[in-house]
Amino acid sequence: MSFTELLGNVGLFGAAVMLCLVALSFFSVALIVDKHRRFRSASRQSQSFKPVFGKFLHGGELQDLIDAMPKHPNSHVAQVVSAGIHEYDGVRQSGGDPVASLELVTSALRDSMSETLIQLKRGLGFLATIGSIAPFIGLFGTVLGIIRAFADLAAHPGAAAGASTVMAGISEALVATAVGLFVAIPAVLAYNIYQRLLKRVVGRSQSLGNAIAAGLYVARANGKGA
Repeated sequence: MSFTELLGNVGLFGAAVMLCLVALSFFSVALIVDKHRRFRSASRQSQSFKPVFGKFLHGGELQDLIDAMPKHPNSHVAQVVSAGIHEYDGVRQSGGDPVASLELVTSALRDSMSETLIQLKRGLGFLATIGSIAPFIGLFGTVLGIIRAFADLAAHPGAAAGASTVMAGISEALVATAVGLFVAIPAVLAYNIYQRLLKRVVGRSQSLGNAIAAGLYVARANGKGA
């Protein structure tokens, strides 16, 4: 029996379960594609921004770094650097205490890191939810299919009952199980992949904060950030 024939045996309640799973599948795929694009764009722009930031850390001009940041709006590296540099530059231009400004930079970096992580995490909770509930929705469809199979069997008692009698209900149960797993597995895989990427971003952001503080100390010592 082909998959199309199996779908043809699905009843009304089973069809409602299938439609729910299909809707979750489309939503899951849309989230996966959106997060992939965001992470890819952030990675590309971060790679492009790193040489500019590296030049600043090795004694480059602060203004060159400031001018380069708006060109990389999707880079989490540029976003974190931007928060620290603009905080430092604002205090510097107003004639504030450079030492106090570095403390403000540290606070601004922490806030920027938190905001960046919130942006990158957006939508991952839905993926985790879909991965968790889709198998149970499929199991619900499975139970409905088994109930239908027993109901059909009860409606044809005695010698008239056979494999063909329960075929529709069993088909519905199997299809519900398969679709539930089909929806859940990609969502769980994508969630785990993006969680690993987020851990890398957290580690890099912490290292980045230390590098920014060191770079500003160097800039101040060289008179470029004073």
